[in-house]
Amino acid sequence: MKNSQRSGVSSSGFWSGIHPGMGLASKGMIIAFVVFTVLNVEFAGNIYASIRAWIESTLNWYYILILSLIFFTCVYLMCSRFGSVRLGADDSRPEFSNFSWFAMLFSAGVGIGILFFGVAEPMFYFDTTQPWGYPNNPFADHAGAIAMNEQRALHAMRVTYFHWGFHAWSVYVIVGLCLAYFGFRKKLPFTLRSALYPVIGERIYGPIGHAVDLLAVFGTVFGVATSLGLGVQQMAAGLNHLLGIDPGLTTQLVLILVISLIATVSAVSGVGNGIRIISEWNIWLSIVLLAFFLFGGPFQWLMGFFFTSFGDYLWNFIPMGLQTFNAPGDSAWQGGWTIFYWGWWISWAPFVGMFIARISRGRTIREFMLGVMLVPTTISFFWLCMFGGSAMWMEMNSPAGIGGAGILDLVRGWDLPSALYGTIAQVTSFQWLNTAMAALATLLLATWFITSSDSGTLVITTMVSMGNDEPPRKFRIIWGLGEGVVAAALLAAGGLKALQTASIAAALPVSVILILMTYGLVRSLAEDSSATPIAKKARRAKA
Repeated sequence: MKNSQRSGVSSSGFWSGIHPGMGLASKGMIIAFVVFTVLNVEFAGNIYASIRAWIESTLNWYYILILSLIFFTCVYLMCSRFGSVRLGADDSRPEFSNFSWFAMLFSAGVGIGILFFGVAEPMFYFDTTQPWGYPNNPFADHAGAIAMNEQRALHAMRVTYFHWGFHAWSVYVIVGLCLAYFGFRKKLPFTLRSALYPVIGERIYGPIGHAVDLLAVFGTVFGVATSLGLGVQQMAAGLNHLLGIDPGLTTQLVLILVISLIATVSAVSGVGNGIRIISEWNIWLSIVLLAFFLFGGPFQWLMGFFFTSFGDYLWNFIPMGLQTFNAPGDSAWQGGWTIFYWGWWISWAPFVGMFIARISRGRTIREFMLGVMLVPTTISFFWLCMFGGSAMWMEMNSPAGIGGAGILDLVRGWDLPSALYGTIAQVTSFQWLNTAMAALATLLLATWFITSSDSGTLVITTMVSMGNDEPPRKFRIIWGLGEGVVAAALLAAGGLKALQTASIAAALPVSVILILMTYGLVRSLAEDSSATPIAKKARRAKA
């Protein structure tokens, strides 16, 4: 084993601190995909969509199987004798406090996503109009909950939690655990390739290892770029709602420029400074926004609905995770929603998993898995319930009847950015307070994306520097600004949706890597004496 060797990293010149081949190949790959997409968006989009459609229609069973196996593996490792093993030396301790750790986990993993979909997704599952030609919620339909009432609202939250819950986060958990274990305990390069060492050995330093890391770079760049594109569209809608600013392309491009500059400065400052501080502020601001929904809206109903829906999810999430639909309409829904989400989580796993590993040095395997699996998911569930639950309550209790609040119409028209602000505008009778909270939501969209972008920049530069967790600053600047350029180019050309589709398609090869990583981790823990819990080592020494 090449102990801590960063093979091929240049020690001088422009490429000093990174692997020149990885640097050139990653930039060339990104430029090629962007140029190919921008030159003929429709043609490229059709190709990506065809690949994605084939995956969703043919391999839905495969994605469902993979997510279920990864989840059960996480449960096994969490409860096994390996739970007390530290991710680092036996005497290592966590670098960050629990609050800072949880803040960074949440901000990097889900932040901007649940703000964008927090109202729209539950409302879509609550609806029954089938605007896309397939059921809005086949689970509810099969259970007979076909009227838009509280029972269907409960089913809507169950499916929403399912897509943002334990199955999804188990992917992040397994990738982060693999990277932290092999990087901090086995002293291998802190890159995705190192998790394959038990399977391919020293070949991780050759073409196979390079290909694995390049795939991770691809997923990170385009995942961040498409999220930024979606985020600035919602921010522009917020500025239009607040100030009457035109939400068109110019405003969106200006927002990309500003956010990319701030995110780059944050990435240059490092994890312990910019990323940590902004993540902590995200949590405090989020608490204010959640309190607005909770105390400004139907407090008693929302709290009761949260506990009921959370318990309903816990009772049903395992059978839901094994459900494969065969009927044409139900199958189309599963491909467009569940398989889409599973692919999205898998494609983001190298990026988020590596960042989670980076901030988790010194924690035990059990502490790591409990923290990453339970805390962000519980916060996400509460958030989704406050946002989605409030919107559904408004529609169910509108004097004009279902649809009278106007939020359902926005979701049916797929105006998702406006659905959030349409809900906030009706929470209280104090319009100045509603306006202030709409401004806060817009600010959170920006700060949450900043934490995703700066985390992504750090991950990319760590991989091209062969595992240096403090990569050269000039390359953090290049990649940080580059993510913004990619997002701007795709947004201007109308190619964001096409690249999002391509990112989901890229989840297929990443899923194969996930299988090998999971196998390698379990095998390494079982065979490696250093993974024996400390108490057992002491008893063996005395014997």
